[in-house]
Parts: sequence; structure tokens; C-alpha cells
Amino acid sequence: MTEFTFQNRQRGGGTTPLQDWGIDSETGVLRDVLLGPPDNFQWLASNATSRRSLRKGFKFDQQAVYRQHAAMRACYEAAGVKVHMLEPDPALPYQIFTRDSSVMTPWGAIVSQMSNHWRRGEYAEIVRFYQRQQIPVYDMITSGTFEGGDFQVIKPGVVLCGYSGDRTSKAAIDQVSAWFEAEGWEFFSYEFDPFYLHIDVVCSMLTDGLAAVCVDAVEPELIQWLSGHGIEVVDISFRDAIRHMGCNVVSLGGDRVLLPEEATRLQEICRAHGLEVFSVDVSMISAGGGSLHCMCQPLRRDRV
Repeated sequence: MTEFTFQNRQRGGGTTPLQDWGIDSETGVLRDVLLGPPDNFQWLASNATSRRSLRKGFKFDQQAVYRQHAAMRACYEAAGVKVHMLEPDPALPYQIFTRDSSVMTPWGAIVSQMSNHWRRGEYAEIVRFYQRQQIPVYDMITSGTFEGGDFQVIKPGVVLCGYSGDRTSKAAIDQVSAWFEAEGWEFFSYEFDPFYLHIDVVCSMLTDGLAAVCVDAVEPELIQWLSGHGIEVVDISFRDAIRHMGCNVVSLGGDRVLLPEEATRLQEICRAHGLEVFSVDVSMISAGGGSLHCMCQPLRRDRV
């Protein structure tokens, strides 16, 4: 049985993987997930998608947010995933996006250092949650800013981490990469334009050999790196990626994926690849700048 600690990381590497919690990929069968509360969500000018919603005068519907969030939770439960919830804090309008305030590793959680002032307080309930659940914290970001939407465990021993200097900074990348490299892992740092907010807006894993990527929005070096790891790319159009968060998807493992209902083209492609598709309408939430992957913090996946 694991016990909570604020720093499970062994300096110099050699940290023992957890037995009860943790992930070593984005694609192992998802067993436990952490979701954020929809209670205080509102649209803020956080990226191109949310700014467009505000600029166009789209109507925000809080009840639709509740319905869509409940439907998303039901999808996880129908897929056999145990759902954990954060306690709502009225000071935190973007607490719904649990992917950003922490990320999971094989050795425990990394607690992020958020960029925007309206998100910096999210660390408090995240740490309280891990303490209640007796999930060790691997370590905490203390250099620069780091948000979980930029972090993906592509497969065992391999991390993709994006940074734009806006949400995730080079200083934080250097800190985290040193931790993983000390554990003997490959850590690929990919720099991109702040327009895209996080790397999971343009790239997310579907299965262990398949990724949804907006090819027009990324540099050839990223495609080449994925290919070098035996990962086939499903090309998502720029419009689908930005307007519908069509790359912001969740692998449920076992050749199952959770996709936005509006990502109809990707649903067709996934079914053609023999995947079982779970889809849910999260359009009222995604209009605020984040979709399914942003709202998903995997706590436990089967090891690949």
C-alpha cells in the first residue's frame, strides 16, 4: 500500500514505480481517472478558441455544461473506469481542466506550476486530493511554469513534452527532463507557437501505435519523431483541431477511444482502424478552450 509523500522522487533516479497508482503510457487500459468539477466553469480569454467564443458573442449555458460533464462521466463509467472528483473551489473557474494542474507518472504525480493567475490556486485542491487518496507526489515544479496539457507519456520510457514559453516554459522543461532522464527515460521537448496553447490541442495518442495530429499545425520534426517510435499519424484538419478540439481526445485502452461528438471525421477513421468509439457532446465546454483530454487526468492505467 502506497503512502502519501510530497517528494517520492529519488534524487539521481532509480525511483520505485507505484503498485497501486500511476501510468507508463497514454494508451494502457484506463482504470481510474480524476475529473474536475463543472460548478464554477466559465469562458475566459485563455486561448484562440475561447477568445473566438467571446468575440462572436456565443451564449454560455451553465446547465449545458452540467449535462455535458455528466454525460462525459457516464462514458467513463460505461467503459469501466472509476471516476474521482476534485472538490469545487469558487475561486477556480478552470478547475474543470484537471489535465493541467498535475500529471501522472509511474512514480506518482507531478504537481504543476500554472501560468495564468486565475489557475495558480488549483495546486491546493490537487495536493489535498492526492493526500486523501494516499497517492505520492513524485515532485513539484519549482522552476518556470508547467501545465499538464503539454505532457504526454507516449509509451513506456518515452515522454513528449511541448512548450511555447507561454503556458509551459523552457525552465520547467529543463527541470522535468532532468528528472526523467535520471530515471533512464527519453524526454522529447518540442517547441511550438503559443497560439495553440498546449500540445494536446494538436497531438494526442489514440492507441499505442496511432496518434491524432493536426499535421498543418506542427513541425515536420514532430511527425518524424513519432514515426521513429512506430506511431502512425491520423491527420486532423486545422479547422477540426481548433474549432472542435478534434485532436484533444482520450485513449481508454484496449482499442477504445473517447472522442468529441463533433469530431465526426475522426470517429470514422477510428472505426476504420477497428477501434471502439465512445463519443460525447462537450461543445459548451470546449468553446471555453479545452476538451476531453484537457478534462482527463489518468490516475491509473494498466502497464503496457
